[in-house]
Amino acid sequence: MAETKEQAGQEFEKVLDDSATDVASFDDESRSGIERVQHLLHSNPAFVPLIVLLFSVVVFGLIIGGKFFSPFAMTLILQQVAIVGFVGAAQTLVILTAGIDLSVGAIMVLSSVVMGQFTFRYGLPPEIAVLCGFAVGGLCGFINGALVAIVRLPPFIVTLGMWQIILASNFLYSANETIRSQDISKEAPLLQLFGEKIQVGGAVLTLGVITMVVLVLVLNYILNHTAWGRHVYAVGDDPEAAQLAGVQVKRTLITVYVSAGLICALAGWVLIGRIGSVSPTAGQFANIESITAVVIGGISLFGGRGSILGMMFGALIVGVFSLGLRMIGTDPQWTYLLIGLLIISAVAVDQWIRKIST
Repeated sequence: MAETKEQAGQEFEKVLDDSATDVASFDDESRSGIERVQHLLHSNPAFVPLIVLLFSVVVFGLIIGGKFFSPFAMTLILQQVAIVGFVGAAQTLVILTAGIDLSVGAIMVLSSVVMGQFTFRYGLPPEIAVLCGFAVGGLCGFINGALVAIVRLPPFIVTLGMWQIILASNFLYSANETIRSQDISKEAPLLQLFGEKIQVGGAVLTLGVITMVVLVLVLNYILNHTAWGRHVYAVGDDPEAAQLAGVQVKRTLITVYVSAGLICALAGWVLIGRIGSVSPTAGQFANIESITAVVIGGISLFGGRGSILGMMFGALIVGVFSLGLRMIGTDPQWTYLLIGLLIISAVAVDQWIRKIST
């Protein structure tokens, strides 16, 4: 009888152990499921903005109708976000290194002003003037990079100061003078090159849009399949560990800021083609728009994680919301409200991914 009770007790304890094991295994499965989602988002940072973009297109398409899905409307969105795509690409390179560049918009405008003024004020050939614009953009980027990498000043402070300096230099140099579209098309059509339109059926593309897409694809390849791209991510993730691994952190930072400056100069050239003229007041919100595209695109402001394709999707999301709400006839302030919610949501998702991964 005693042996029977003892056996029953052992069997009961075994049942409890098995139940506890089942619960533990269930918890493990639950945690592994969350970890799988986190790993998916971590390894594919462009996944979330792509879903948001497709969802936005479908929703506005259902509300507005077939007009929203027309080739003209779709390509109009691309034209609207072309400048943001260029400046956002420059911003992406900097943010991947855990920095930020508040001067990208000012560099873009100054480069465009140099291209125009060197052509019309000094009589230089447009080809030389364009090269001078690129030289100015690269120089501004080099100054930013040197101050961040060598002097070790905070990127926010450096680029904030450079933004003010470049903005003031732009207005002082140009005397707030706008070079008219008619004069450019007559004497220097090369400056308006990227405004040339290519029509395919109902779709209307510009050389600026095509160049933006090519630039994003090239940078995506460089960041993911070259040593320089891996160094950029490594510096943003942990500069000290990157230094110990043999990465030349200072050189990488300087090349990133110089590349950003050159991309902004290219954006300045595209800007001339986009608006047709050379204006020192153009692109006033490029800084904020580039950061918006980067954040909504799932690129971590802490550096070391993100995809330049995500930036592109983020810019397109803003374009879809802007055009969709305009076609519906709503107040433009709703666009800013929804974009603000998207920014906060994107940062919250990034924090969640970082918290789970740790």
